[in-house]
Amino acid sequence: MQEGGSKVLDNGKISSKQFALLVTVFTIGSSILYIPSFIASEAKQDAWLSSIMGVALGLLIISLYHRVGTMFPNMTLVQYSEKILGKWFGKLLSVLFCIHFYLLSGLVLRNIGDYLITLLLPQTPIQAVHILSLCIIIMGARLGIETVARMAELLFPILILFYLMAMIGLIPEVELIKLQPVFENGFKPILRGIIPYVGSPSLELVVFLMIIPFMNRTDSVKKSFLTGGLMGGISLTIPLFYCLTVLGPELTAANTFASFTVTKKINIGDFYQRIDVVIAGVAFICVYFKATLCFYASLLGLAQTFHLKDYRFLSYPMGMILIVFSIVAYPNSSYAASFFKDTWMPYAATFGLFLPLLLWVVAAVRKKYVQ
Repeated sequence: MQEGGSKVLDNGKISSKQFALLVTVFTIGSSILYIPSFIASEAKQDAWLSSIMGVALGLLIISLYHRVGTMFPNMTLVQYSEKILGKWFGKLLSVLFCIHFYLLSGLVLRNIGDYLITLLLPQTPIQAVHILSLCIIIMGARLGIETVARMAELLFPILILFYLMAMIGLIPEVELIKLQPVFENGFKPILRGIIPYVGSPSLELVVFLMIIPFMNRTDSVKKSFLTGGLMGGISLTIPLFYCLTVLGPELTAANTFASFTVTKKINIGDFYQRIDVVIAGVAFICVYFKATLCFYASLLGLAQTFHLKDYRFLSYPMGMILIVFSIVAYPNSSYAASFFKDTWMPYAATFGLFLPLLLWVVAAVRKKYVQ
């Protein structure tokens, strides 16, 4: 590491390809479970248009993150926050970002629990699912970003195989008539449909401002970031399209886990069926990486903010607190859906848009760092 990056507390290095893959699986994350329902509830049969526009807007947000992240390519977000805003304001902002990453990891962990308990393991206590999931999340965070990136690279072909098995199997079930009439309620519902996609996952990609310093080629950050965001966006839009054309907009909006439900419709020759477990595998892999990256970013950020020698010893106590938080965060999936629709967007925009924009503007006003 160059000067300014010596205190990252993790000597791992990742390639541009690995960075793009991490962005892709993070973007898919828990969004593949909830996004079809949330967008369809706003835009109905035009939800696919909302998703496409959301992907485009997400790429603009990624461009902002690139500008912010490459001001100090060898520093993490919490390190250059202090450099730009000064010691006290910078530390305050760093702590807030760490809390945000930590809370996000807890919410994603709860997504894992709700998903598995609701659809696959209804008789299993949710605490058991959280504990087992957190064990591998802690393991990944302690092993470091390089190990996590290599595991993403190893599992990505399996992820693609599972994804294609589900998407190709749905082709015979498509009924394009269910997308009509286009623009039935005008343009406003389509614009409202963009909000869920921007709220999650686009604004959550701010986590990668903690990952950029570990790239072995910082000159390829923009290309890798945009590529990963585009691949993830397409991977979310295709299941949404199938949900609309197979289930219909009303059933998609009413079903919290529409992307899982739609795969139950696959039946080719009474042989190629019961593929719903495949999309469950896709979701679990992507949600795992999302939770691990958020948890890792929170640990690393706290250690750097308070100048600790290592971040790993924080993993166990913070992990135990995370289990409690993930259980008490909200009582049920219905409450979670209401929270996401009404509260999540302004909260996510604070940390994913306004604060990064503040850092970039302040640095520009001081006529430093921004080229």
